[in-house]
Amino acid sequence: MSDFARLETEIAEAMLADQHRLRRSLRTIRDLQKRRKPFDRQFARLADALSRSVAERQRRRAAVPKIELGDHLPVLLKREEIARAIQENQVVVVSGETGSGKSTQIPKICLDLGRGVAGMIGHTQPRRIAARSIAARVADELGGPLGRHVGYKVRFSDATSPATYIKLMTDGILLAETQGDPFLSQYDTIILDEAHERSLNVDFLIGYLKRLVARRRDLKVIITSATIDSVRFSRHFTTPRGPAPVIEVSGRNYPVDIRYRPLAAEEDDDDPDLERSVLDAIDELGSETVGGDVLIFMPTERHIHDMAKALRGRLVSGRWSGRCTEVLPLYARLPASEQQRVFNPGGAT
Repeated sequence: MSDFARLETEIAEAMLADQHRLRRSLRTIRDLQKRRKPFDRQFARLADALSRSVAERQRRRAAVPKIELGDHLPVLLKREEIARAIQENQVVVVSGETGSGKSTQIPKICLDLGRGVAGMIGHTQPRRIAARSIAARVADELGGPLGRHVGYKVRFSDATSPATYIKLMTDGILLAETQGDPFLSQYDTIILDEAHERSLNVDFLIGYLKRLVARRRDLKVIITSATIDSVRFSRHFTTPRGPAPVIEVSGRNYPVDIRYRPLAAEEDDDDPDLERSVLDAIDELGSETVGGDVLIFMPTERHIHDMAKALRGRLVSGRWSGRCTEVLPLYARLPASEQQRVFNPGGAT
């Protein structure tokens, strides 16, 4: 085998982010050879860069953390089916309810299959707080500190390292990275999570990835979605073999009861009073349960502040006497340390 053929073979064993640059250097050297010009210096630089890239890939392969997959989450009951679908197809759609474990376990299934070594497993989330919290959970399950094997990147914050295998990020971050890296060559797997939460960023990414998978046959794309949109995503990524396979995951870790109550309104006003309605619902729940947490969704940041003020007013009034209650506002512009408070265990009920 000639030196050029050997280099061509070895480039396939280099890190994905380096392969395009290495092949371009090899073409330049071959062109110099055809024109009978010296290329010894360029050849030596290429061989050195290739050697370092191959060594980095081997180091990453040897340093993959221990992965434990049980059956404590609904998604893990179908881990073999999901793993087989990822191995046999370039695009896979995983459909299921919130709470089935898709976000935390699918990247671990990919890592267990050997993905994340030649390039990172990119995992998108619609919101920054979700990217940070899921990254922290997966890092904890893999037994390492956040920022090493599992990291995240959101606006104004990049907690990744050269040792990162799984990178959580917002949809907007991945879309922005396509500007400097059109082939997304630093990734060997892309997980587009919660894709049914259709935003402009997600729509752009879906269109972009459909074109990219035709040009990067080594790239795996996994889309997670609620049941309502899974068939549409499957058809969008149709190949000559047919639509992308859909893996259905059912079940939650905890039972969910749905109740409806009328919105409160003032006697002389037909418009519903959102704040009063929420307070009435909290009073109703508090009269029935011993303890627990309540998550309240409000339309704007101003509504969140007003609701938090009203809830604290209930505390001051003694309406919830006998309960240790803590009110924690949560929205994207809060500092990360304040957002993290909602995940810290405490004695409040």
